[in-house]
Amino acid sequence: MTPNTLFHIIISILIINFIFDKILDFLNAKHYNDKLPLEVADVYDKTEYLKSQNYKKVNFRLSTITSLISIVITLLFLLLDGFVFVDEIARDISDNNIIITLIFFGIIMLGSDILMTPFSYYKTFVIEEKFGFNKSTKKLFWLDKLKGWLMTILLGGLILSLIVWFYEFAGDQFWIYAWGLVAVFTLFMNMFYSTLIVPLFNKQTLLEEGDLKMEIEQFAKKVDFKLDNIFVIDGSKRSSKANAYFAGFGKTKRIVLYDTLINDLSTEEIVAVLAHEVGHYKRKHTIFNLTASILLTGFTLYILSLLISNPLLSEALGTQPSFHIGLIAFGILYSPISEITGLLMNIISRKFEYQADNYAKEHYGAAPLVSSLKKLSKNSLSNLTPHKAYVFMHYSHPTLRERIVNLLK
Repeated sequence: MTPNTLFHIIISILIINFIFDKILDFLNAKHYNDKLPLEVADVYDKTEYLKSQNYKKVNFRLSTITSLISIVITLLFLLLDGFVFVDEIARDISDNNIIITLIFFGIIMLGSDILMTPFSYYKTFVIEEKFGFNKSTKKLFWLDKLKGWLMTILLGGLILSLIVWFYEFAGDQFWIYAWGLVAVFTLFMNMFYSTLIVPLFNKQTLLEEGDLKMEIEQFAKKVDFKLDNIFVIDGSKRSSKANAYFAGFGKTKRIVLYDTLINDLSTEEIVAVLAHEVGHYKRKHTIFNLTASILLTGFTLYILSLLISNPLLSEALGTQPSFHIGLIAFGILYSPISEITGLLMNIISRKFEYQADNYAKEHYGAAPLVSSLKKLSKNSLSNLTPHKAYVFMHYSHPTLRERIVNLLK
């Protein structure tokens, strides 16, 4: 295979992926005006449903424009030897491979973020504002972006530097060391994300004494779930949308409730949501997802190790053989496999959601969970009539209708 042939394969993959995604998006959009299924017909009244349809349509238009601009810029960047240009800048600054890699990806990521930030800003302060979701300020928006960049530079830069270093001293066996590094980092983040990272962006406080805490503790005792940490997070500082999640393992495990969730749902409904989250833990879904993530990372790194030393990867993008350019080419070539593994994980995730719902139904009852799911969908203007193909490819959760049918059978 020649570098020119591989270059055309890379271009073809990008275009095919874009077309496929857009077809799914358009199929999904055609169902925005469908009549609501009987099981979810009471979620919206006529005015609310019209609002949800408008919300879906404006987000679809923005997504279409954003993705179109993104693919055009990506293709132009490839066709006009953009990676060659950035590589030359990095090599003019240093001759150290680690520093060259950090500068190269730093420029690429900074350029991408600058291009996409106006769309993110528009979504937050125009679309989300128009539909009553946005609670963020412009100062908070930019502060979040700055913090995100600092974390990317510190954590991402450290991990990338170590991976390049592993490659330099271990050659094709670098993937073993890289896998170990990523596995340890993934485990660490799963255990301490809520205690180390979340406080940089949100305030977490222990749930106050009262009926809600007492009801949660009674449920936890009933199902033999040791729970010492119940926290409330100030999600309302950014959005009115509600959420709850389970984090950590062992002594680090905690349940985190968004303050918006507490405001939107009754005590019984909140406990039902938590029963669902406990179901994930009891059914070992957290362990499975963590293990699967680490194994998939190992698989990806192994495939990378088989190809990264081949100069064809870098030559296809017009540059001299290098780890960072090879990584870019590999990432594009690997994307079809990534789509397949992502699809499989979504299928498994949807099954897990049913199992967690069934756990909540068995140990707390179906009615409060159904009621909470309907309220959460209503308050976030969720799409209740998605296309089946779109659900199959993109949804990590069953649709609201599917979950209700399962809970009430």
